[in-house]
Amino acid sequence: MNVSISGHHISVTEAMDSAVRDKLSKVERHFDQIQSIQVILSLDNSGASDGGKKSHKAEAILRASGQEMFVQAYDDDMYKAINEMADKLDRQVRKYKTRLERKKGRGGRYEDLDMVEAAPIA
Repeated sequence: MNVSISGHHISVTEAMDSAVRDKLSKVERHFDQIQSIQVILSLDNSGASDGGKKSHKAEAILRASGQEMFVQAYDDDMYKAINEMADKLDRQVRKYKTRLERKKGRGGRYEDLDMVEAAPIA
């Protein structure tokens, strides 16, 4: 899995990098067909001049075979935003995997039903 981490209006520290990679390893355990994940960590200072809190944003774009998923999370703390982003991505991946398994399983069940109905009754 190829993971690229970049920062927008913020420099990505070693601790941020390891936190992102640690959280995304959980996503990779649930779905092994991930081609790449692009993570963008950013800092929005728009509310800072008005006395508001700075808003940290963590975004991720995951590319898997035939599928692209996007998530974003905002928080006052970058690490909380990273955790929330990883949790959202994990939920999307598990939901996608469940859909794939149901679709795959559905074909098998219909074939089994046809064979049962076609069997002669003695």
